[in-house]
Amino acid sequence: MHTYPNRRQNSPPRSARQRPPDPLADVVDTATRSRMMSGIRGRDTKLEVFLRRALHRRGFRFRKNVTGLPGKPDIVLRRYNAIILANGCFWHGHHCHLFRLPATRPEFWQNKIEANMTRDARNIDQLRETGWRVLLVWECAWKGRTRITPEDLVDRTAGWITGSTEFAEIEGAA
Repeated sequence: MHTYPNRRQNSPPRSARQRPPDPLADVVDTATRSRMMSGIRGRDTKLEVFLRRALHRRGFRFRKNVTGLPGKPDIVLRRYNAIILANGCFWHGHHCHLFRLPATRPEFWQNKIEANMTRDARNIDQLRETGWRVLLVWECAWKGRTRITPEDLVDRTAGWITGSTEFAEIEGAA
């Protein structure tokens, strides 16, 4: 180990010290970030899989990702004329603690998330116009500091399915 005479606590010269990281710089290179982002799945998310398993255990039968319907809904229960959309709070711009606009390229992310929100609204309107009932289950209901219990989430979902409400949302506790 080098010793640096006349320096407090034997610290290296100013030029040899590490600079603090730039808060706007990405911590990984572009190729790694691209690989990481491509690994984010659009279907079979943990929330979707949890809901499907829980509903199936309660006797509900459904189809998943039906291509003939607007937006390819996550869970389609034809018998109840019901559709369940399991939305990630970040990707769908939910107003909760799980959504925060990234500091890197904020214009890109703002435009992307706004486009997602516009598409979601259009798909929900088209589904409702064709007679489907729609339930939005937000990621914050299942994880994060405002999550509700898994039993409560499944109870509320099952109650909505067997009920007659046309549109509802399940989100984390306030």
